[in-house]
Amino acid sequence: MKKAIILKRAFEIIPGALSWGIIISLIALSVAYPVASAILIISFDFYWIIRTIYLTTLLIMAHHRISRQRGKDWLGLCLSLPAGKGWQDLYQLVIFPVYNEGLEVLRPSLEALSASHYPKEKFIVVMAFEERSPRAYDNALALEKEFSAKFGSYLSTYHPDNLPGEGRTKGANASWAAGAAKKLIDARRIGCEHVVVSCFDADTCVDPEYFGCLSYHFLTSEKPHQASYQPMPVYNNNIWQAPSFARLVEISSSFCQMIDSMRLEKFVTFSSHSMSFKTLVEVGYWPTNMISDDSVIYWKSFLHYNGDYRVVPLYITVSMDVAYSSNIWKTIVVQYKQKRRWAWGVENFPFVAEGFMENREIPLLKKLRRSFNLLESHVSWAVWAVILMVIGPLPIFFGGRLFSQMAIAYNLPKITGLLFQFTLFTSLTWIFLSWTILPPRPKGVSWLKNVLLLLEWFFVPAIVLLLGSSPAIDAQSRLMFARYMEFNPTLKGNKVL
Repeated sequence: MKKAIILKRAFEIIPGALSWGIIISLIALSVAYPVASAILIISFDFYWIIRTIYLTTLLIMAHHRISRQRGKDWLGLCLSLPAGKGWQDLYQLVIFPVYNEGLEVLRPSLEALSASHYPKEKFIVVMAFEERSPRAYDNALALEKEFSAKFGSYLSTYHPDNLPGEGRTKGANASWAAGAAKKLIDARRIGCEHVVVSCFDADTCVDPEYFGCLSYHFLTSEKPHQASYQPMPVYNNNIWQAPSFARLVEISSSFCQMIDSMRLEKFVTFSSHSMSFKTLVEVGYWPTNMISDDSVIYWKSFLHYNGDYRVVPLYITVSMDVAYSSNIWKTIVVQYKQKRRWAWGVENFPFVAEGFMENREIPLLKKLRRSFNLLESHVSWAVWAVILMVIGPLPIFFGGRLFSQMAIAYNLPKITGLLFQFTLFTSLTWIFLSWTILPPRPKGVSWLKNVLLLLEWFFVPAIVLLLGSSPAIDAQSRLMFARYMEFNPTLKGNKVL
């Protein structure tokens, strides 16, 4: 037991130690050996230019797939499948874990679900409330009166507080709700292999074709129970009301998910996702004591199937709320806490590393490759903005007169400037793509908002500095020093917080 604890702590220290080691080493090198530091920074700048080209290309490809599949009659495709595929036997279990969201958030999610182009009698909807929430029972009663008759089955659950071994996490609530749903499914004699479960954030509004798309991919996959199904998240519910800062951050987050969908080796479940209910039951539901339940469930399934598990990208969108507050400073705090919670996904690394050590069936090469991809993504998140924005100018600052007379001192700012010019050029692509995923401008919103949507991209450097590396460094430092985070839900809604 003591050996296992020491090993776990070692894995928790590795990401933060690597990130801080890179940052501190480059700063020290800039002071002691500015020429060597400048060479490394120039090399990183060139690497980042190549990486930017690569990622922008993937974004364009992902966007093209979304555009090509938008409006497709997925239910019609399900109907055209051979009789043996049995889509008529497929049920959709939809779980909405609720923390303290009000009816102004929950009602649109259920309205979007009820507008789905999919047989409503095949839906099993669970509104998963926290028993400790003072509004839980009143909100549950109001929603039951309005929506319970619109679906095949409708259930409200109330997750008890302080159960043994649990934290106050979304995963604990979702797992409690899934357990209640299983009792209902068993009572109706529905096989778990005929149920697809979708765990949605409380503010998730699905595209009308989402469940047709999900069913088609589930039924046509080679191993449907050995895959999760990940839609593309966009934050369009209140994007026209949100301030520029929050809007830009969320659009960038959507683009990052689109890019990751093209890199299947690195693609894991995030936020709202779907999977086989049979698999969920077999792996023991979502983790009840970890914050990043949406990604950990992928790794639990990956270990359960000895590495033969994947994420199938669904190029169809689900829309959620932009998180913002009543002024720019409060909005920055809200966004920072949200991104830090996402960065707390670094807790996956010790979970996966321990799991790989225990599992003897997964090939060693696959273990090393997946471990490296997971670690590299978190370390890169933590250091890239610091290197570009903070460490980049240090060799010139500390180099002194001799360094300033060298050719490398002359070229360093020029290459850094070239990087930012190139970033501005690629931003034009991102601006165009961001326009194509925006919902129609609502009545009452001035046309000047369109102009603001263009001008706000000039704030990207400030956003990079604030929310590029700092939330990841914060999360990794907390994990490194065993200052474990508590689940800090982002309160959302169509009104400011």
